Amino acid sequence: MAGIVIGMVAVMGITASGVVGVLLAVPGATPVVVAMAAAYFVYLAFRIATAPPLAEDAGQGRQPSFAAGVFLSLVNSKGYAAMAALFSGFVLVQEHLALDIAAKLAVLAAIITAVNLAWLVAGAALARSFRKPRANRIINVTFAILLVASVFALLF
Repeated sequence: MAGIVIGMVAVMGITASGVVGVLLAVPGATPVVVAMAAAYFVYLAFRIATAPPLAEDAGQGRQPSFAAGVFLSLVNSKGYAAMAALFSGFVLVQEHLALDIAAKLAVLAAIITAVNLAWLVAGAALARSFRKPRANRIINVTFAILLVASVFALLF
C-alpha cells in the first residue's frame, strides 16, 4: 500500500509541476500515453481475471512489491486526470503558490491513504470469499470487467 500512496504523491507532484501539461502538449504524445496506459490496464485486468483462488495458491504467491505499487500509480491515467482537475480547480492558499501546492498535496495524500486503507479493510473482510474457488472467480472476473470498463469509459 505504501508504494501506491507514494506513487500517487509522485503523480500529484508531476501534475502540479506542469510536466504532464508539457508532455501532453507535444504533438502526438497524448494518444501514445493513453494507449500505453490502456494496454497496461488491460494486462492488469487479464491478470486479475485469471488469478487462481487463494486456496489453490497455498501461500506460494508473491506479495505485491513497493515498486509495483509505485509503478501502478505512475501509469494510472485516471490518477493524472483526477489530479489535474483537483490542482487546477481551486486554490487553498491565495497568493502563495508553493503553500497552495503543499496544502493540496497534504490533503490529497491523507485522502488517498484513507481510501487505500478502506480498500485494504474491505479486502480483508472478503478474504473468506477469496478462498472459495467459485466466489473467487466471480469476484476476480467482476473486478477485471470493471477495470476494463473504467478504461473504456475514460477513452470514449
